[in-house]
Amino acid sequence: MGEELQEVGKVTHFFTKISVAVIELRASISVGDRILIKGPTTNLEQTVKSMEIEHEKVTRAEAGQSIGMKVDDRVRENDTVYKIS
Repeated sequence: MGEELQEVGKVTHFFTKISVAVIELRASISVGDRILIKGPTTNLEQTVKSMEIEHEKVTRAEAGQSIGMKVDDRVRENDTVYKIS
């Protein structure tokens, strides 16, 4: 128990067919991090498996960057993304 949530960004777009969320970051995030995507109808916990910036695969992204991330389930615009530590 005792998990801490750090807000790392917001979902700005979701591509249904390919299940990819576009996330505007407020804090850094890395492949392997556990994240929680939460909104009025969203509650998705998963590990970051891969991320892209401008169609280039990256293992880490920083605050201010926009990333594309494959997600395990549907998410929605304005959902909040948290890092679980």
